[in-house]
Amino acid sequence: MPTETLRSAKKSRLPWVTLIILCAIATAAVLRRTFVLLSPPATAPTPDLAAMDAIFAAHRTMTLLHILPALCLVLLLPFWFSPRIRQHHTTAHHRITQILFALGAFTAITAMVMNTHPIGGTIEVAAILVFNTLFAISLARSYIFWLRGNIPQHRAWMTRAFAVLLGIATTRPVMGIFFATSRLTHLQPHQFFGIAFWIGFTLTWIAGEIYIRTRPATTL
Repeated sequence: MPTETLRSAKKSRLPWVTLIILCAIATAAVLRRTFVLLSPPATAPTPDLAAMDAIFAAHRTMTLLHILPALCLVLLLPFWFSPRIRQHHTTAHHRITQILFALGAFTAITAMVMNTHPIGGTIEVAAILVFNTLFAISLARSYIFWLRGNIPQHRAWMTRAFAVLLGIATTRPVMGIFFATSRLTHLQPHQFFGIAFWIGFTLTWIAGEIYIRTRPATTL
């Protein structure tokens, strides 16, 4: 295989691999949170994690109402992006799109409610307000273009919305770095939680914008 062809193939696979990894991280985070909420462990791995779990446990119902629909959304994303389903199973893809709009709207609403109980204080509140608003606007614009039959713009804005949404997955390894270096930085979760949100969501949003802007609308 020629070198240029090989590079092109790897480049085309990179967004798909990234999507799967982010969806897997988000899925693991939701499953872990759900398990802890429904069946709290006798002891937490660390005092910091115990304190965070206690905050979510204090608002268990609202947390589950937010994360379980978000889990369904994340699990459907690879199917929505799949060229095979889009091209050969148009009815199924149409139904998935409708479900994603509903799940996305519900997730955005519950995220705002969850934002009244932040772990990271005003920094986290600001991050959620900014990126949740960006997600909601992108989703709404995608829906409007979908109704108008402007599929390229619909897909561009849908991709933008999901890039913002998956920022929640990117925050996990960022938080992991903060946890791993806490002995050196002496930062507590309430101090770095909001910072991790800003870093994670910003990185994923930028990656999504690069993806959208470097490809013809018809190939998104």
